[in-house]
Amino acid sequence: MTIVEGTIHKAYIMKLVGDEGVRIVENIPEDEITDEHLAELTGISLNTVRRTLYLLYEHRLAIYRRKRDPDSGWLTYLWQLCPENFDKALESEAKRLLRNLEERLTYEKNNIFYACTEGCARFIFDEASEANFICPFCQGSLEYMENAKVVETIEKQKKELIHSL
Repeated sequence: MTIVEGTIHKAYIMKLVGDEGVRIVENIPEDEITDEHLAELTGISLNTVRRTLYLLYEHRLAIYRRKRDPDSGWLTYLWQLCPENFDKALESEAKRLLRNLEERLTYEKNNIFYACTEGCARFIFDEASEANFICPFCQGSLEYMENAKVVETIEKQKKELIHSL
C-alpha cells in the first residue's frame, strides 16, 4: 500500500509538499532509499527531494537513518516512509481545520458585515462606520452584506469534517 493511495491522502500530501512532492512520495519504495537515488528515479532536483523528505520527516511521515562510509567518512541518509503515522497526521490536520472552522463560524455569527460595491473587500460594522461606509481602497460605497450563506457553508463543512473523523 502506498501512502497516497486514497484521494484524501493524496490531497493532504499535495497540500503538504506540492505536485513534485506527491511524485516523490509515490516513488519511495517500502525499503530505504537515498535522497540521491530518489532524485535520479524521479528526475526531480536533489534540493526539492531533500526539502520534501524533511517536510515529511517534520510531520512524522518519513524517517531516516544515517550511515557513515568507513573509507570516506561521508554520511549517507537512508529514507523510508511511515505509513502507520499517516492516519494520525490526517486526524490531527482535521482537528486543526475543525478548530479553524469553529473560530470562523463564531466570527461570522458575532459580526455584522459591510462589503464594497466594487468587490474590493468586506468589513465588520465598526470598520465600515469608521470609514464612513466608504471603501478605503477604491472609495466605493460599503453596503450591508448578508452572511447567512457563509454561515450555512461553514456549518456544512464542519458537519462533513466531523463525519470524516
